[in-house]
Amino acid sequence: MQRGRKLLSAAGQKVQAGFADLTQEAKGRARQIGETLRSKKEAAQAQGRQLYEDLLSMTEQTIQWAVQTEQQLRKRSQQKAKRLAETLMHFISLAKQVMEQTQRRILKNEKVPASKKFVSLFEEHTDIICRGKESRPVEYGHKVWLNEVEGGLVSHYRILEGNPSDEQQWKPSLKAHLKTFQEPPHQASADRGLSSEPNEQFAQNLGMKRVILPKRGYRSKMRLKHEHTAWFVKGRHWHAGVEGRISILKRAHDLGRCLAHGLTGFHLWVGWGVIAGNLAVLGRT
Repeated sequence: MQRGRKLLSAAGQKVQAGFADLTQEAKGRARQIGETLRSKKEAAQAQGRQLYEDLLSMTEQTIQWAVQTEQQLRKRSQQKAKRLAETLMHFISLAKQVMEQTQRRILKNEKVPASKKFVSLFEEHTDIICRGKESRPVEYGHKVWLNEVEGGLVSHYRILEGNPSDEQQWKPSLKAHLKTFQEPPHQASADRGLSSEPNEQFAQNLGMKRVILPKRGYRSKMRLKHEHTAWFVKGRHWHAGVEGRISILKRAHDLGRCLAHGLTGFHLWVGWGVIAGNLAVLGRT
């Protein structure tokens, strides 16, 4: 909006009166909300609700000014003005979605499903990820699923949509391996989160000799004996190396945080990170 106002002023066009940049005030109110809602007391919750209403009011006023600026920019013939108007319209629409979501969640006490929540104006493709970790109950971004083969090479990766369970990733992983190598692996191992009878049966039907999926929950004596066989234990130790591969990709090849913009940028960032990791492994061998 500031850029739009400067462009309109430079063209000698009158800009709307009463405009004020509420950025700093809005940041302060957001910080107050965070500090207030740390307390679960009724008085703190009521105060937090009032602060949210103030923030919504600021946002509503800013949107009105943005709409006026966008309409004035569209009347200009310069390409720069038209591009800026398109940008404003894009963010006006997103800001309205955020307001509607906040009103439902805070003022109307509605539960908004995670799949319907909007968490980033600038990266609207961002998913809410809950992995059951106490230190990080909620994370934002995308799950990336990796297949690693002997030698430490990542043979396949997928960027998952939403927050699907790990158990659903076993079959697509084996299918991807088959597509790449034209035959099933002799052995495949994964975390206990992928363990299920259908998953084990699927692997065996493909002709796999050794399926290493530690069972969750209660295990019978026969199952315990199976999971303590030498090849099963050795396979579990091999699988532990996958966690190390993930750590290296995050620390050495920048998969811990994506600095590219948009979903296409996210895909490119992950793809180049995997390629760089594989090249590093090949260089060492």
